[in-house]
Amino acid sequence: MTTVEQSNAAPSTAEPRPQRMRTIVGWVIVIALVLLVAFVAIRVSASSPSNRDALDPEARDDAGALALAEILRDQGVEVSIFRSRADARAALDDDATLVMTNPYTLTDDGLAEFIDPAGRVVFLSAGSHLLNVLDIGDNAPGTSEPVSAECSIPQFAEVGTIRPDRFFSPADGVDACFGDVDGAAVLVDERGDDERVVVEGTRLFSNAYLAENGNAALALALLGQTDRVVWYVPSFADTDIESESPDTLGSLTPPWVTPVILLLLAAGIATAVWRGQRFGPLVAETLPVTVRASETMHGRARLTAQAADAAHAGQALRDGAQRRLARRLGLAVHAGADEVADAASDRLRIPRGTLQALLAGPLPADDAALVELARRLDELEIAVEASTGSRKGEQ
Repeated sequence: MTTVEQSNAAPSTAEPRPQRMRTIVGWVIVIALVLLVAFVAIRVSASSPSNRDALDPEARDDAGALALAEILRDQGVEVSIFRSRADARAALDDDATLVMTNPYTLTDDGLAEFIDPAGRVVFLSAGSHLLNVLDIGDNAPGTSEPVSAECSIPQFAEVGTIRPDRFFSPADGVDACFGDVDGAAVLVDERGDDERVVVEGTRLFSNAYLAENGNAALALALLGQTDRVVWYVPSFADTDIESESPDTLGSLTPPWVTPVILLLLAAGIATAVWRGQRFGPLVAETLPVTVRASETMHGRARLTAQAADAAHAGQALRDGAQRRLARRLGLAVHAGADEVADAASDRLRIPRGTLQALLAGPLPADDAALVELARRLDELEIAVEASTGSRKGEQ
């Protein structure tokens, strides 16, 4: 036997090692994924639904109300934050306004006892049960348009307009502000010696939206009427509901559900890894039919024409023109209508309001308006392209 034949007959031990290493790495990844899924499932099942951070005066995130608390302090209002209703009740006096979100952690008797010494109470959010307990009104439909005070409460006269997310219908004798005949965003109850105010301010007074419209002015009108604000933050740690605990995902499901879900996930991952190793590398193949982009465009145009949807077609024209204008003006592809209008106004010396109305104004209602919109957009693009070419020539 020659040397070549001996070398060919000798078994090779170099090739199985990479394969064995890939198998080990694959199982390590599978185990890590299973542990990660188990950890996430345990955390989800152990967590309880809570909106504790909504309008929390010490929270800095978008849903918090730290900005509102700081504005009140800048206006000379003393803001005291309490997470214990006993401490908050002890801090109340005639010169203080009691402020809280929906006290969902208190019973009806506990709420009545808590707010009894307060001459003025402002609820920054409310549920249907709270409306019934206060006998102040009920839920009502509303509008998405900006609304002004339209009531006789003097502190709301300089607020301006707001865009509330929720409306209430007032009870008899309750003043309703910021709404219409169907409902109002703010209810003010002065039927007795005390004043009770309800507003859905979860979005209006949050850090993310406080600077919009008249939101900050409305907050100051509601909370800045006294020298002190006693801000109580409800929580399940300070509840008077006995023998009850907040429902969690784990308590609402049978005990066998979580292990079965984890087992199914582990089996699915293992099957994917096992079957995935049987396939080879991807092979690029040409499609049997090539559909031209123009055919797709004409097809969509015919569907839009059959539906007589001028508004949808107008929006499509605007989107395309806005992207092309942004590229020609040196802006980001996803630049908004305001940015494109500003840049085009500076370039063409055209009033910004005209371009804003063209790019973000009302959509066309019929074919004639659609044709007019297309013509004006085309003229704007030609003007911008011409100005861009002239600038390049000057350079």
